[in-house]
Amino acid sequence: MRSKRTRGVFVLVLALSCSSLAVAAPRGDALQELRTLPPPIDIALASHRGPAAATTLTQAPAVAVSQAPVVAASAGTGTNMRRLLADFALDLLDIRYRRGGRSPATGFDCSGFVHYVFRHSVGEELAASSAAQFRNGSSISRSEMKTGDLVFFRTHGKRISHVGIYLDHGRFIHSPSSGKRISISRLDEAYWAKRFAGARRPDVLS
Repeated sequence: MRSKRTRGVFVLVLALSCSSLAVAAPRGDALQELRTLPPPIDIALASHRGPAAATTLTQAPAVAVSQAPVVAASAGTGTNMRRLLADFALDLLDIRYRRGGRSPATGFDCSGFVHYVFRHSVGEELAASSAAQFRNGSSISRSEMKTGDLVFFRTHGKRISHVGIYLDHGRFIHSPSSGKRISISRLDEAYWAKRFAGARRPDVLS
């Protein structure tokens, strides 16, 4: 009897052990699969900004992932506004100069052109004259200038008498003078280089 009972217990223990192994095996496979799954959503959030951004986000704490798109959106807003200003100004190329002009229908003088572009592209009301525009916004160095900043000149004595909108690579767009039309000039041209008075950044671009 003892021999049969012992064999019965041994068989029961063996059966239970086999069933435990059978259950454990798929759990081990499942854990292995989890380890090989792609990284979480931070990679997806960063993918449109290139490999460098993806690397930074995967190494940063989780909170950085949720903040990164907000920072990118904020930076993009400024860039888009400057691009919008430039594109709007370029659409007005070749409109004739008119002293005191404030619209495409009549023509523009220099400050009227700048005022019109800012008002109708980004909704910013600038001062009416180039001298008043020079007194507003932030003074910036030549090396700091970006698309949409304003460039000023002294074309008549020591007072500020001309303004244009900076584009890029030393170029600016403006309404030059009587008999001319809205055009693009370079800051390093002899005439403008000699009369350059400085650059300002309107508050809407700061």
